[in-house]
Amino acid sequence: MKIVVLDGATLGEDLSLSPLDAYGDVTVYKTSSQEEVCLRVSDADVLILNKIKLNESNLKYAKNLKLICEAATGYDNIDLSYCRERGIAVSNVVGYSTHSVAQVTISMALSLFTHIPEYSRFVKSGDYTKSGIANSLIPVYHEICGKTWGIVGLGNIGRQVAKTATAMGCNVLAFKRVPDEEFECVSLEKLCKESDIISIHLPLSESTRNIFDEKCISLMKKDAILINLSRGATTDENAIAMAIKEGSIGGFASDVYSEEPFSKKHPFTEIMDKDNVLFTPHMAWGAYEARARCLNEILKNIEAFKNGERRNRVD
Repeated sequence: MKIVVLDGATLGEDLSLSPLDAYGDVTVYKTSSQEEVCLRVSDADVLILNKIKLNESNLKYAKNLKLICEAATGYDNIDLSYCRERGIAVSNVVGYSTHSVAQVTISMALSLFTHIPEYSRFVKSGDYTKSGIANSLIPVYHEICGKTWGIVGLGNIGRQVAKTATAMGCNVLAFKRVPDEEFECVSLEKLCKESDIISIHLPLSESTRNIFDEKCISLMKKDAILINLSRGATTDENAIAMAIKEGSIGGFASDVYSEEPFSKKHPFTEIMDKDNVLFTPHMAWGAYEARARCLNEILKNIEAFKNGERRNRVD
């Protein structure tokens, strides 16, 4: 069986993919352009990918393809309709990155809420030494305990963030299609109005695309913090950049973008220098332990397919 990994670099240089060798002849490419994908899928029986977009334009060259393994939970980069028509199985991995993404979400919230970057810069610049004063309390920061944390999307990750926020003394509000017994579920409008921190944890679909739009942002408190750990396209990125420039929200952090990596024309390039903004390179899912679990799930998906079983199938 011919197994092709199209963007192995996204899984990290420190993670060995050698366990795949047990299932066939493996070729690993660090990355693949769209033109290269057309050539590299041609004789593959199994494709493994993380960010590469697969649709008719390149899958039509995959004459032997039987299984696509998405090395992630989200699979909006794969044309499922075309795969169904061609009888190509598609599997994803679930639950592997819950603690990793929740950890980064909490870290972002605490960093912005407590102004850690500014305080660290004050010391590193030498200004603390020059001041001659034992402490500095500018900028002013507030305790997170007692604040309201709004969770948009209460799946595995959103729920873990909600539990951690509760442990820190926050009041949790959630926006979820189906009511939840553990956390108070409210409308998106109410959540935006009442939350001091809002974190987004939604899969990308037609119903969630651009769900956090200019209207939602306009309802937020002036000092509220917005964090996006879902997909960039779940938000109106232009509206967020404008809100930061105008000072109509307190801060913003994101690990995901509608264009990855984003170009010099992206609206976020205009707010790079702001102290109340944090950007990370889509790394929140990727703690070593999470990536190891992800690979292990892919191996199990291949084994199940080989045995004629359905496991984590989304086709």
